[in-house]
Amino acid sequence: MSRRPDPLAQVSDFDIRLLRIFRSVVECGGFSAAENVLGIGRSAISQQMSDLEQRLGLRLCQRGRAGFSLTEEGREVYQSALQLLAALESFRTGVNGLHQHLRGELNIGLTDNLVTLPHMRITHALAQLKDRGPDVRIQIRMIAPSQVEQGVLDGSLHVGVVPQSSPLSGLEYQPLYSERSLLYCAVGHPLFYASDEALDGDRLNAQEAIAPTFRLPADIQARYQVLKCTASASDREGMAFLILTGRYIGYLPDHYATFWVQQGRLRALKPSERFYDLTLSWVTRKGRRPHLVLESFLESLAQTR
Repeated sequence: MSRRPDPLAQVSDFDIRLLRIFRSVVECGGFSAAENVLGIGRSAISQQMSDLEQRLGLRLCQRGRAGFSLTEEGREVYQSALQLLAALESFRTGVNGLHQHLRGELNIGLTDNLVTLPHMRITHALAQLKDRGPDVRIQIRMIAPSQVEQGVLDGSLHVGVVPQSSPLSGLEYQPLYSERSLLYCAVGHPLFYASDEALDGDRLNAQEAIAPTFRLPADIQARYQVLKCTASASDREGMAFLILTGRYIGYLPDHYATFWVQQGRLRALKPSERFYDLTLSWVTRKGRRPHLVLESFLESLAQTR
């Protein structure tokens, strides 16, 4: 029995282009959502995905009325594509670094809702980076903290910003921000108009509350363990959605909640007692290769206060 030749004897520039499109489709969650990101129509995306499947000899995704989903082979190809594209970017960055000129990409993963922090250190560091290297391409991904850390580990992200918890081996953490979170409820909640004097611990702890699913330090987790957590959210925006229903209480960063507080839609409950301070850190991979764009950004970040 003759052995079937490998469908991908070599990887061409066309293959890499198709893999970049595939990555965008997966990260956008489907063809329609990827149209604006890629700047091409759904039919063109569909055709190029068909070309990639034919080139690989694999069915990568299901699409149709039931929605978009990856096949098992598609998930494997997506992970391999991330490694390949990260290696290509590492090569390009290394070569560009030889010229001591800021070129290439900076891929950043951020925990949601940092833009309302008054210090704006990330914004200022990005501005300085663009001043130093006008040709640098900056790509920001707003994802859950665990995905940020995984992206930095696998090389698809150069740097991330996450809540400081128990560090993962293979990553380096440096403190960036400290933010305060308060316990909030919204208009429509039974406690919204109650005086702080009437809010004893038992009454607060008996209310339905929201727990985060992302990692937090043990002392902060203890703040949630005393609450009656009947709902959960993977990020702070999800927690805000639930609090604003008027059916739950939950912790939010005070800088993020300010907008709704000023509108009279949120109030802090016992703010002198029910709060915690969380350190947000920037995270990079240990033993990373020299990356001029990343080092320039980190230098600006360290100098910005």
